[in-house]
Amino acid sequence: MKSGIGYAAMMLALAGLLSATPSQTAAAGDPVVAARQASMKEMAAAAKAIAEMFDGKRAYEPAAFKAAANALSARTGPALITEFPAGTLGAPSSAKPEIDQKRPEFEALARHIGALAGALAAKAGNAPAAIGDDMRMGAGLPMDGGSLLGKRPNAAEANPATMPAEHLLHLILQDCSSCHSKFRQRQE
Repeated sequence: MKSGIGYAAMMLALAGLLSATPSQTAAAGDPVVAARQASMKEMAAAAKAIAEMFDGKRAYEPAAFKAAANALSARTGPALITEFPAGTLGAPSSAKPEIDQKRPEFEALARHIGALAGALAAKAGNAPAAIGDDMRMGAGLPMDGGSLLGKRPNAAEANPATMPAEHLLHLILQDCSSCHSKFRQRQE
């Protein structure tokens, strides 16, 4: 059972995250950039696994859901912030130098993603044997995002612990897409 309206947006956001192909030159030459790129790939794979479970493209398994949610939680928030130290931004990395110029905004967004991922991991820790309606995005949930970049007023005030797991994933993907659009440059 798909939740419908927001699913297309969620899958587009996931496609944007997965289409980011980091520069192999950067990965080979800078261990910080290589570790960051590996972490981003792992986050994208975890998000894809969860999205596919909600979409019915992958069998839902509570243990796999928990592992993927824990992977997202472990790589966001403070862990994500530490992956972008000064001196590792700009070419050959895909990380824009603007991260340092707008460090408070970047860190607030990383912490917000971390809070969402932490709530998702907590829900996954008590995952039922099957995806139920209580895990799905409901018709009454706002579909215009929870990004700190201004998509919805008071988004930072929402309590992630009260949100269904699917909605948390949707907001995580939306925040990741917002962060990438603001702080990532495409490499040729």
